[in-house]
Amino acid sequence: MATFFLHFSVFLALYIITRHFLNKIRNFPPSPFPSLPIIGHLYLLKKPIYRALSKISSKHGPVILLQLGSRRQLVVSSPSIAEECFTKNDVVFANRPGYLIAKHLAYNTTGLLWAPYGDHWRNLRRIVSIEVLSAYRLQMLSSIRLEEVRSMICVLFRNQNQIVDMKTVFFELTLNIMMRMIAGKRYYGEDVSDVEEAKRFRAIHAETLLLGGKTIIGDYVPWIKSKKMLKRVIECHLKSDSFMQYLIEEQRRKILETDCCGEKKRNLIQVLLSLQENEPGYYTDDIIKGIMLVMYIVHNGSASGYCHKRQHSVDKKDRRW
Repeated sequence: MATFFLHFSVFLALYIITRHFLNKIRNFPPSPFPSLPIIGHLYLLKKPIYRALSKISSKHGPVILLQLGSRRQLVVSSPSIAEECFTKNDVVFANRPGYLIAKHLAYNTTGLLWAPYGDHWRNLRRIVSIEVLSAYRLQMLSSIRLEEVRSMICVLFRNQNQIVDMKTVFFELTLNIMMRMIAGKRYYGEDVSDVEEAKRFRAIHAETLLLGGKTIIGDYVPWIKSKKMLKRVIECHLKSDSFMQYLIEEQRRKILETDCCGEKKRNLIQVLLSLQENEPGYYTDDIIKGIMLVMYIVHNGSASGYCHKRQHSVDKKDRRW
């Protein structure tokens, strides 16, 4: 037994030292020593993660290479170097790693946010830029934003003597705007047409946001499978997929039943369904659902966060006076 531990210790030491010097020979960025077998630098990542990374950066420099299990991760803490990554070397950093969350939640990484860099990603980006978020399209849908902001102000006015969580208010505002742009429906506030449908959407949205920020150990150590987490992710995907398919079928029926879906009245699903008529082989329902998922998950978080920060900034200026 003692001989085994001696051999194992010698092997471990040789492995760590050899890997360390190989990284130097390959001209890789500096990396914390040691990088352990199997787990690499995972042992360094303690909560909160941002503080752990800040501590490592202050010791090893603004650009660090971490070996997280089977994956290499580049940590950049310098604004100027980060800018260089996204300007001079944008194509090098354009690709996206294939995570298990993206595989199960984002239709096998075919959605805009998780798709690998290539023709498919560029086409999705073009669709969103031209058909969804172009200045012309946003101007046509400006009435939705005005109505939702007016509704929010009315609610705040009625509750002027109560404490209001503005972060929640902005969250609901931006999500209502986004869902009206996507499907012509609002799911928060008083004027909700279908209460049960709204509850269903809120539950799915909350679960998707929660799971989207989770880390699965199998992404870094492939032979360790988190069955409970994967089961939860798959169940969430099935619920989300069913709900979005319901919205798509509903819009299909509306297009067939009515002839009043003019250019100015069309929502995102109707625009994508019109593209599907021309290219059914490419614009499948899964592609449409992938775009919908990105729109109501990513844009809601960034927009509500921006509104909350602006409101906080205004409050600080008011206190100065």
